[in-house]
Amino acid sequence: MMMKTISFDLFSPTQEHSILRETVRDFVKNEVEPQALEHDIKEKFNIDLFRKVGELGLLGITVPQEYGGAGMDAVAAVIVHEELAYSDPGFALAYLAHSILFVNNFYQNSNDYQRKKYLDKVISGEWIGAMGMTEPDAGTDVMSMKTKAVKKGDYYYITGRKTYITNGAIDNNTPGDIFLVYAKTGEREISTFVVEKNFEGFSLGQVLKNKTGMRSSITAELVFENCKVPAENLLGKEGDSLIHMMKNLEIERLTLAAISTGIAARCIEIMIDYANNRYAFGKPIKEFGQIQRYIADSYAKYMAARSYLYYVASKIDLNKPGHRVDTDGVKLFASTTAKEIADNAMQVLGGYGYFAEAVVDRMWRSAKLIEIGGGTIEAHQKNMTKDLTKYNHKIK
Repeated sequence: MMMKTISFDLFSPTQEHSILRETVRDFVKNEVEPQALEHDIKEKFNIDLFRKVGELGLLGITVPQEYGGAGMDAVAAVIVHEELAYSDPGFALAYLAHSILFVNNFYQNSNDYQRKKYLDKVISGEWIGAMGMTEPDAGTDVMSMKTKAVKKGDYYYITGRKTYITNGAIDNNTPGDIFLVYAKTGEREISTFVVEKNFEGFSLGQVLKNKTGMRSSITAELVFENCKVPAENLLGKEGDSLIHMMKNLEIERLTLAAISTGIAARCIEIMIDYANNRYAFGKPIKEFGQIQRYIADSYAKYMAARSYLYYVASKIDLNKPGHRVDTDGVKLFASTTAKEIADNAMQVLGGYGYFAEAVVDRMWRSAKLIEIGGGTIEAHQKNMTKDLTKYNHKIK
């Protein structure tokens, strides 16, 4: 008897995912790619393009439809980030800072009153959102943050500085519109606040220019000088931030890994095309063994990273954490893989690859950030080893 073959695409497992990928891919081709080089060179955020993403309904990709979102899953979030990063990693990072670090994080940890107050504005793209965690002297070690919030009557007063904030500004003079800000409300207690840019005591600090990569997203400092925040803008209870962070870190790291695979895919396509059309000593360079090694190794590692990425995405429950080993693991592997593949592409293209018009220059510069942002590779190695040994994790 003939067995019926069941068709399954790991990377677009449902028709809805396939339609999403086609929609975003067409948008990237027609809208994102034409502006990518210019905005990278000028270190400029394309706010009009960003709001077009809102018109597609993608700024609330993981928010349920009853709250105005797309109501999709972690696989869908991965698809969007991967497709955007194929063309413009910096724009993809700005999208991540808004849709994951703010919108998803806010939705998961807010109450109905807060959702009704803010979700429509950020899902439409009317307001640009970001998250403020990192400080001048506190990054991975979040418990060392110095920003404090003191409650007085119906308000909290926040004092401190946040830095390296993606979407902290949308140009040299204009801050983002709304922020999730982490601040200490006790010696070992961190709490989460929603801060609007017009709140008394908030100001935009230095806009950080001359980044190596991800230049079409804007990075800035945020300053809080007794910033007056209504008590109703506290998410959850005082001291809930570590729970909030855990709920959001897994999807953040997963989507950062997706940016890495998007970068890697573009670099492989470019080096294949160049190897087919570039001649040396009377034959295409694809016939030289070292070039073959760069291309073949890059493709194999890309497919390993991408398969790991979609495997983990299929397991994620956005409503509760529980996959730290693999969300750290896939970001660890995909980030280093993308950097290596971008470097291979630079080597295959030779001198041409060193110029912006070749695209791999931009991908190469941007790939490095994923080894640092959203958790360093060293932090992932520490977390994974701690979890694997603590629970005597079974590999098979």
